[in-house]
Amino acid sequence: MKSIPDISSAQHKANPHPLYARLRAEAPVVRILFGDGKPAWLVTRHADVASALKDPRLGKDPFRALTARERAAQTPWTPSFLRPLTKNMLDQDPPDHTRLRALVHQVFTPRRVEDLRGRIVTITEGLVARARARGAIDLLEELALPLPIRVIGELLGIPEADWPRFRAWTNRMVGLRTSLDMVRAAPSLYMLMRYLRALVGKRRRTGGDDLIAALVRAEEEGSRLNEDELLAMVLLLVAAGHETTVNLIASGTLALLDDPESLDRMRREPGLVKPAVEELLRFTSPVDLATERYTTEDVAFGEHVIPRGQRVFPVLGSANHDEQVFASPGRLALDREPNRHLGFGNGAHYCLGAPLARLEAQIAFPAIVRDLPGLRLAVPRASLTWRPSTVLRGLTRLPVTCAAAPIYSVPRAPRPAAAGLQP
Repeated sequence: MKSIPDISSAQHKANPHPLYARLRAEAPVVRILFGDGKPAWLVTRHADVASALKDPRLGKDPFRALTARERAAQTPWTPSFLRPLTKNMLDQDPPDHTRLRALVHQVFTPRRVEDLRGRIVTITEGLVARARARGAIDLLEELALPLPIRVIGELLGIPEADWPRFRAWTNRMVGLRTSLDMVRAAPSLYMLMRYLRALVGKRRRTGGDDLIAALVRAEEEGSRLNEDELLAMVLLLVAAGHETTVNLIASGTLALLDDPESLDRMRREPGLVKPAVEELLRFTSPVDLATERYTTEDVAFGEHVIPRGQRVFPVLGSANHDEQVFASPGRLALDREPNRHLGFGNGAHYCLGAPLARLEAQIAFPAIVRDLPGLRLAVPRASLTWRPSTVLRGLTRLPVTCAAAPIYSVPRAPRPAAAGLQP
């Protein structure tokens, strides 16, 4: 088939589905070169992607799966001060992955997440009210982003004053594609690591009841977590705790604006929100590619064989639009059932924060469609741009307008009358 464009580019992210449909039909397992010139294999059909995500022969830790020469050829250069981040849970295989995941799993159980509902509602209502009062906002920067940032920031105990710069630092990190990107981002990433070390040091001295303090206590117990793993875990929780939700809310809102019938239906049928969120996850695929795996031996997908020692990316965005699984995959069907999307992955590395992302989206979308009447794009649709990224798919901005209305303060109890005066 013809050459494949850089799938980490902004141009590809704007409309990836024609290429993915062609790959599923003509080359469902294909070797490509990314923008950094490094090779990788793409797996694009739903059945193969689901299988790849659960296959133990596709390892996450390149130090176990590859020889030193293979690692040098396939993995990007990393500054020494970022080496602790190679210990993050996403890049580990059992038993280390099992141990690390168990440390934070209890925080993200559906029951514990449900306890956050009231706080998420309060944050969402405040953000939506400010948007309504102004009548024009960048929905990504002023609603989709601050909601999950505040929630994960409060869980971790990151001071509110630090949220904006923390977002800027992590944004540089998730946007890395090449060694040149790494060089350009090095100052920001150095400041990020210095901040994390200071935050962990403070928890060692003062303790606390947030998640970072709990991780510090686990590290100090000796056998469950070392400092590199602790730093990597905090950064992973921050990045993973908001990136998917930001992209889901912003891209999902754009999908609704592109389909006025679905937007109106969501407004009229609030009980539809749970299947609607699942469909928006499928339709927009905020995580476009699952993070890389490495073949520890030859692995076959049908008649296609990927040799040992190769980097592999299962393409969630393609699997979620596979015609063999989803009828009319290019159509937004808010009540789609069944919906076997892979938006949160599959297998042992299934997204730990999925319950939290679902709850945030289930609260945000009804508030947006209900409380922002007359919602519409404030710029031409063609002017919207997408972030270049290997793994994620998300907009750079989403300017919208709505019918403006004043913010009304919550009525207070009447104050007692002054002596000698009638109320």
